[in-house]
Amino acid sequence: MKTFKNTEFAHIRETMGYSVREVAELLGKSERTIYRWEKGESLPEQNLLRELKTIYNVRSGQHSENEANFRFIDLFAGIGGLRKAFESIGGKCVFTSEWDLACRKTYQANYECDHPVNGDIRDVDLDNMPQYDVLVAGFPCQPFSIAGVSKKNSLGRPHGFHDATQGTLFFDVAQMIERHRPKAFLLENVKNLVSHDKGNTFKVIMRTLQEELGYYVDFRVIDAKHFVPQHRERIFIVGFRDDVGFEFKDLKLPQFGPKLGSILHQENGTEAPEAPYTEAPNGKVADKYTLSDRLWEYLQNYAEKHRAKGNGFGFGLFGPDDIARTLSARYYKDGSEILIRQEGKNPRRLTPRECARLMGFDKPGQRSFVIPVSDTQAYKQFGNSVAVPVVEAVGAHMLPYIFKVMRSAKDTDQVEMLFEKVEAYA
Repeated sequence: MKTFKNTEFAHIRETMGYSVREVAELLGKSERTIYRWEKGESLPEQNLLRELKTIYNVRSGQHSENEANFRFIDLFAGIGGLRKAFESIGGKCVFTSEWDLACRKTYQANYECDHPVNGDIRDVDLDNMPQYDVLVAGFPCQPFSIAGVSKKNSLGRPHGFHDATQGTLFFDVAQMIERHRPKAFLLENVKNLVSHDKGNTFKVIMRTLQEELGYYVDFRVIDAKHFVPQHRERIFIVGFRDDVGFEFKDLKLPQFGPKLGSILHQENGTEAPEAPYTEAPNGKVADKYTLSDRLWEYLQNYAEKHRAKGNGFGFGLFGPDDIARTLSARYYKDGSEILIRQEGKNPRRLTPRECARLMGFDKPGQRSFVIPVSDTQAYKQFGNSVAVPVVEAVGAHMLPYIFKVMRSAKDTDQVEMLFEKVEAYA
């Protein structure tokens, strides 16, 4: 049985798995000072103890979302997946931008906003934005995604940074970073961003962030299957204004993730009915989500035609013990990428409520995510969103370094104020 030292500081440090050297580097103290705190020979600085407690509570799922540790802005906000994750680690959202009206309706139904939800980022007045510490953005992925590139190629249209309507939106984010110099940022996009245009697109993005804006940047492609029952690979790009030692390789992912049974409606009376998704008295999934004979026959014939050609295109049929394919924004069309087996009848689509669970917006013991839009809009919104638990893990990994850069910024501000006073006196 593991034994802990008697002090609270030592208990938290050991429980989190930090070595004395690691926590000393993280808090900007000498190892000798940390040893004194651990032995109770001196009291730890209260602000640093509070930081360590906050990091511990976030990682153990005990953090109170009412306690704000930093301010962030939410760009290309969608339905607030990035916001939900960053609020879970103690962030306070002070600015939101999302151009889609249906997404804004869902966003405003789920989050308390003491600020307006702004529209197109290109219309934002950069000089009149609130102060913030962290920028988060899931900037549009269509110019970089495999599907988006294929569609634009078929239409003879340019893509990536040559796309006049969406490809340049990254540079609006870059302009905002340049103007306000946030302490940190998190950008999210599709995995294909790395390989688009033979890697040139990603090279331009990294050169912009590192060389032109001067940030210390690291990135990682993460599959959401570690957190939710869905294969969903996305790239996360993290940057810090100062060299705080952040590295993605230190982020440990769960070895085994949940299965689809954890998000499916139970249909046995243990789950309260929720119209229009499930029906009384036992919470049976509504018949409208079962595929019609005509659609089911079409999907089977379509899959057989492509199998004969040696292609892998077709529907995905899953049960409770499986991990699903990626939920996409086109799911409303036929649901073919994720169909649920049903005994004695045609398979069915996921309900929007199950999509909310699949993307991590709904969790046991928490208030259900409000879905104020039609099924078609809901499928588009969840299919375009981030898997919230993945961003929570990334955010929790960033949090110690956010504290570290904020401490550094505070010290810098104090020095600048001191020089201003000296100059004024002179």
